[in-house]
Amino acid sequence: MSASPLRVAVIVASTRDGRFGPTVAAWFAGEAAGRTDLAAEIIDLAEAGSVTARLAAADAFVVVTPEYNHSYPAPLKAVIDSHSREWHAKPVGFVSYGGLSGGLRAVEHLRPVFAELHAVTVRDTVSFHGGRSCFGPDGRPLDLREPGAAARRLLDRLTWWGVTLRDAHQARPYVTA
Repeated sequence: MSASPLRVAVIVASTRDGRFGPTVAAWFAGEAAGRTDLAAEIIDLAEAGSVTARLAAADAFVVVTPEYNHSYPAPLKAVIDSHSREWHAKPVGFVSYGGLSGGLRAVEHLRPVFAELHAVTVRDTVSFHGGRSCFGPDGRPLDLREPGAAARRLLDRLTWWGVTLRDAHQARPYVTA
């Protein structure tokens, strides 16, 4: 069993001007940074650069997504569909934000997409209902207790799945054909 930190890619799904995703992703990556068993890296889909190598290097993923028209952003779909093996037998967690639903409809649309790619989605999520209104000018949630607890649960479960699947990958390659 490997003792090295689990490499978690925190993916900022929105690329729109004026987007709020980087604020949410930075907060979540900060929550992960407080753990010695994780090494989080933010992958912002709005930034130029090769995503493939960074996805392939990750042991686990957390998708930070808004809800657009009751679903998730098109640039995220393009990245998901442009890659296949990078997602295989790795866990995916979700942090969502939006209006009344807090982005949860986007998350529910993503679950079967990732299942098709042989990824394991973590049941527990972090969701911000009202998005921007949940955060202060310092980029941190106004109520740290509930989102912090949700983030810890998500990271605990993601870590369990991530370490378990990473160890399994080392013992035996995942078969997709």
